[in-house]
Amino acid sequence: MTGFGRLFLPGPTEVHPDVLAALQRPMISPWSQEGAALFESLQAPLRRLFRTTQPVLITASSASGMAEAAIRNAVDRRVLVVVGGFFGDWLARIAEACGKDVVRLAVPTGRTLEPDQLERLLDGPPVDAVALVHSDTSNGTLAPLAELARVVRARSNALLLVDAVTSVGALPVETDAWGLDFIFTGSQKALALPPGLGLAAASARMLERAGRQRDRGWYFDLRKYDQAARTARPTQTPALSLIYALECQLARIEAQGGVEARWRRHREMLDVMERWTCDHPEFRLLASPGRRSWAVSALTPPAGRTVPAILGYMRERGFTLSDGLGDLAERVIRIGHMGDLEPGHLEVMLEALGASGV
Repeated sequence: MTGFGRLFLPGPTEVHPDVLAALQRPMISPWSQEGAALFESLQAPLRRLFRTTQPVLITASSASGMAEAAIRNAVDRRVLVVVGGFFGDWLARIAEACGKDVVRLAVPTGRTLEPDQLERLLDGPPVDAVALVHSDTSNGTLAPLAELARVVRARSNALLLVDAVTSVGALPVETDAWGLDFIFTGSQKALALPPGLGLAAASARMLERAGRQRDRGWYFDLRKYDQAARTARPTQTPALSLIYALECQLARIEAQGGVEARWRRHREMLDVMERWTCDHPEFRLLASPGRRSWAVSALTPPAGRTVPAILGYMRERGFTLSDGLGDLAERVIRIGHMGDLEPGHLEVMLEALGASGV
């Protein structure tokens, strides 16, 4: 693979050369004045990215660490988890591994939980939290998060925990306006950074709940991360090179028009995908119309052609796409169109994909 714009994985995404160069900066003491200035400088652009006035928490972990933090800090006994794909099941398994009582709400593949369905479910046994995936990387669905959040707020005292791993930085996520209690992402998805950072925003309700949780642990105690963000003093030794990369990428996002411009570009890439599938009906988008992620798409292959064969064809032409996960392995082609990719990159790749059956 040569040149930028050939990697279409649903994560990790391609990293811009300027961001890669930032990784090479020399080490400093994170607890020095220079370190404090660095961490303090991140908060304003991160808050704009997450659309929140709360501090944005930074951990040296994958998004999986932030998912465990969500469960340990929010759930005393029972959590309702929406399972509409591989990553909904992943959330449920994390909660079960933390010893919580998990109520699984199964949603058919390619569909999302709708607000009226959630209303009925919240009339059941009380839960401490509702956990869901906003943009599901396994099937390309996009949950109606604003509407679901309104239902949770109106019908329950439960906290709302959101896996926004492929939505923060790619499509509208209004943490404060929608009343999201905990929302998290990983550095290697729409933010187009190397893997290794977890980022999250926690509401005042979430932090208050965390203070009452006896088994929240130490490493993922959200109150520690909140204090670290407010004082610009890391809780433990940070992944400093990745912090440099984050600083560089936040500056690039701001210089390119901010997160709103980034949202528009990702919406354009979904438009490209939808137009292309209309012109190539032998490929079908798995997600239902109106419920499609702006960041990742899952395509079913044409009859008589296998996913491995199509992926191999694309590799020979310098493009990297992805197989499905779990039950969708070898059943769908996953295309990540997020990060620093442009609609033109996607159009070039899709032209090659359209020729794969010739």
